[in-house]
Amino acid sequence: MKYRRFGRTDWQVSEVGYGMWGMAGWTESDDAQSAKSLDLAVENGVNFFDTAWGYGEGHSEELLGELIRRHPGAKLYAASKIPPKNFNWPAKPEYRFEDSYPKNHIIEYTEKTLTNLGMERIDLMQFHTWEDSWSHRDEWQRAIEDLKKAGKIAAMGISVNRWEPENGIEAIKTGLIDAVQVIYNIFDQNPEDVLFPLCEKMDVAVIARVPFDEGTLTGNLTKETTFPEGDWRGTYFVPENLNSSVDHADALRPLIPEGMNMAEMALRFILENKTIGTTIPGMRKERNVLANTATSDGKRLPKELMEELRNHRWVRKPTEWSQ
Repeated sequence: MKYRRFGRTDWQVSEVGYGMWGMAGWTESDDAQSAKSLDLAVENGVNFFDTAWGYGEGHSEELLGELIRRHPGAKLYAASKIPPKNFNWPAKPEYRFEDSYPKNHIIEYTEKTLTNLGMERIDLMQFHTWEDSWSHRDEWQRAIEDLKKAGKIAAMGISVNRWEPENGIEAIKTGLIDAVQVIYNIFDQNPEDVLFPLCEKMDVAVIARVPFDEGTLTGNLTKETTFPEGDWRGTYFVPENLNSSVDHADALRPLIPEGMNMAEMALRFILENKTIGTTIPGMRKERNVLANTATSDGKRLPKELMEELRNHRWVRKPTEWSQ
C-alpha cells in the first residue's frame, strides 16, 4: 500500500481508503461479512475509513468503532459526516442554513458520532451536504472552532454535492475546511478545473469518492440490471440513467489493457492524480478488498491510455434522480 500526505493535517493516509456506505445503506449488507472485509483491508494497509451517521442511522459508525478497537496497534483514521438537520440529500439552493446546519445540530451529531464510534475524538468530521451560500455564516464556523478546541474533532471537511464540484469553493476559501470529498472518476473529471487547483493552493486534502460511478465503472451493469427492493441504486439507476451509463461504460471496453478489468483501470485513473489524498471505494466483499488494494502498487497507466481516458469526461447536471 502506498501512502499520501492528507493536506495540511500532515497525516499519511492509504491512497486506497474504504467507503462504508454499503455496509449499512444498501440491501444485502451483512455485519459479519463487513467485519471480515474491514479486517482484511487493515491487513492490506488501508488506514482511512469514511462513514456517516446517515449510513444506517449510525450503524456504519458503530462498525468502524468496533474495527478500531479490534486493531489497537494500528493508526486508523476515522472520518464521518453530519447529516443535514432536514435530512434531505443533496442540499439545494433554496434550503435555509437554519434548516441544515445550525450550531447546536452540528455539535449534537458530532457527539452522536463519537458515541457510535466509542471515541472521544474523531479525525475528520464532514458536512454531508453543502450549499456554498452558507459559507460565511458564523454559526458553523464557531461550531468547528469550538469542537476543535474541545478536542472532539481533529479536522473538518465538506462532502460536495454530486456533479457540483465548485459548490464548495467559498467554504474552502474561509480557511476552516481541511478536506473536501468530491466525486472524481473517469467520467467525472470536472473537479480538475477549479476545485483541485484551489485545494492545492490552500493545502486542503481531497477525498475522491464514487470511483466506480456507483457501479457503472465496474463494467458489470447492463441495460437489464435490476436492484433489490429498497436498494438505493434502484432509485439512482432509473432507465434514463442506466441506459446512458451502460453506453458510456461500453465505450471504455476497447481501452482496457490486457490483464486488467474496468474497475482496476478506473481506480488507477484516479491514483494518477497526485492532488488526490485517498479514494474510497466501497468494499463489502473480501474479493473486492483484495482487488482494490492491489492497485496501490505504484504502477502507472500508459500515457497514451490516460490521454484516451480524458476524452471520456461526461459532464452531467444534478437531476431529481441523481440525489
